Amino acid sequence: MDSKQLLTVSEVARRSGYAASALRYYEREGLITATRTGGGQRRFERGVLRRLAFIRAARNVGLSLEEIRVELAELPELRTPTRADWGRISRNWRQRLDEQIDALQALRDGLQSCIGCGCLSLRSCAMSNPGDVMAAGGDQAGAAFLPPLLRRAPEGGGR
Repeated sequence: MDSKQLLTVSEVARRSGYAASALRYYEREGLITATRTGGGQRRFERGVLRRLAFIRAARNVGLSLEEIRVELAELPELRTPTRADWGRISRNWRQRLDEQIDALQALRDGLQSCIGCGCLSLRSCAMSNPGDVMAAGGDQAGAAFLPPLLRRAPEGGGR
């Protein structure tokens, strides 16, 4: 590839909105690739911007880095991904988004009385969690009555 078409870390950071440290991290994780100049500086093909946009969208949908890695492995390495390529790997997102919508609606509808037993209302807990039976559960830390999708711990530091 013509070196004029390669982007520096700072160019990719500026255009993608990611910090340079995040770019290096994603490269270490195998989500994006870079070549090196004779002096060891990273250079990225323009297509990396599409991959980074995909990573941002996938993270916003709730995909883990491992799930993103699996999805990106489905994209062609030797050509620019097409609309059909992107459509194929994003089909599974619909179900995940529907589950997130359902979980968020359940949270919204329960917020006035309770937030999944965090405990905002002792009167409500007397009905939902009498005698604090959840304390004996042991295996359900945190807001155990929240939909499972909303109970999972966030991954990494917001990359």
